[in-house]
Amino acid sequence: MYNRCKKILYTLMIFSLIIIMSLTTNTYVLSAEEPYAAYLLVHFTGESTNGEQTYFAVSKDGFHWTDLNNSAPVLISNVGEKGVRDQAIIRSFDGSKYWIIATDLRIASGKGWSAAQYSGSTSIVIWESTDLINWSSPRLVNVGANIPSAGCVWAPEAIYDEASGNYVVYWATTSMLNGISKARIYYCTTKDFISFTEAKLYIDRPGSQGIIDTQILRVDGQYKYIRASRDGQITHEGSNSILGTWTNIGNIAHLGYTEAQVEGPILYKFNNENQWGLMVDQYAAGKGYLPLVSKDLTTTTNYRVLNSEEYSLGANKKRHGSILNITEKEYNALVTRWPSEASSRIQSYNYPDRYVRHINLDVRIDSDISPFADSMWKIVPGLANSSGYISFESTNYPGYYLRSNNFDFELAKDDGTNSFKQDATFKKVPGLKDSSWSSFQSYNNPNRYIRHYAYLLKLEEVSTDIEKQDATLK
Repeated sequence: MYNRCKKILYTLMIFSLIIIMSLTTNTYVLSAEEPYAAYLLVHFTGESTNGEQTYFAVSKDGFHWTDLNNSAPVLISNVGEKGVRDQAIIRSFDGSKYWIIATDLRIASGKGWSAAQYSGSTSIVIWESTDLINWSSPRLVNVGANIPSAGCVWAPEAIYDEASGNYVVYWATTSMLNGISKARIYYCTTKDFISFTEAKLYIDRPGSQGIIDTQILRVDGQYKYIRASRDGQITHEGSNSILGTWTNIGNIAHLGYTEAQVEGPILYKFNNENQWGLMVDQYAAGKGYLPLVSKDLTTTTNYRVLNSEEYSLGANKKRHGSILNITEKEYNALVTRWPSEASSRIQSYNYPDRYVRHINLDVRIDSDISPFADSMWKIVPGLANSSGYISFESTNYPGYYLRSNNFDFELAKDDGTNSFKQDATFKKVPGLKDSSWSSFQSYNNPNRYIRHYAYLLKLEEVSTDIEKQDATLK
């Protein structure tokens, strides 16, 4: 009996020790890591009244982007120069936090570029969040305070360094060093984006050649890290250590672009495939970002410039920012919190607490919809006939449309066929039950209308009063 009690006591002690250790260590364990399924682009738009603030855009494929918040800023800086540019977004190593850091600069206030470069702010602006939705107030951190004759702190970026357990924060500063005044890359480190070490020199090109707009991406290939910078070209380098030695890989001169034409490179990886994107800001022509793609970052010769039919950047001009790979849950939360003006919900007439939504590619009317974005639709010109007809495109599944199939409804990807386009095209007419509402007549079966039956969407002929109610929507 004594040995049995001793064994039980020993087991309890071990169990308690495990619990205590789990509570006192800094280890963060994800029970089941959710895969990345979309992208968030954080950027500014230009030197307009509100252009130097923080804007969000999202994409499901990394090529076609939708502006959030009706193309208005999501975050406003009311500190420092009351304007921000060159935003970078960082996910913490354990996934529990996000930070946006940005240049403290507002050219729209009348400040010229010379003043901005040689006597500008040496602080960065920081926002913090735990969910991408609720953000702290902006705060200033003077990361360039100890750099002699520092004239600015531009285009801050950050990356987690596993070797040291710190985030390496780096940026461009114009200052005098060794008798030469030019832009160089400096860095400091932090664990929490509150306390920072003093700035140190990070990258200095030979002679009078300056360098700005450096961004580092972890790729885990031949090189663990790839960095892109504007230094006379858009140059790529590779390394296995963030603060170690870097090897020159090449630049994009063969594509015909120079630093006089493009800047602000964004490197990002496409989800679930061996392909990377490079966006370059066509600042000289005032055109915003131009996307390039590559399947091999150990060389720059594989880059291909996308043609205009392969991508869409949304309504806003996209200027120097950064891209974060996000999960489906994060995507849905973002488009729910800051919907685009083009997004609508479709409300039932006789069940006003229910809205048309998709779920597992089926379509029905529901209340208390989660995720909310499943009930958001873009009303676009009819796929089969854009004159007087419309189609319903899913907001959180771009390229997928409300489509009748054997008089039932599904959410399906446009396959390019005429039959699909006809099945997904409707005419908006006065509501069959209430003319202040709407009904939707099928393009290829004009005697049938969208209606719900047992909460499922159907394409049916309508004659009775209850059928008219079912076919009336807003």
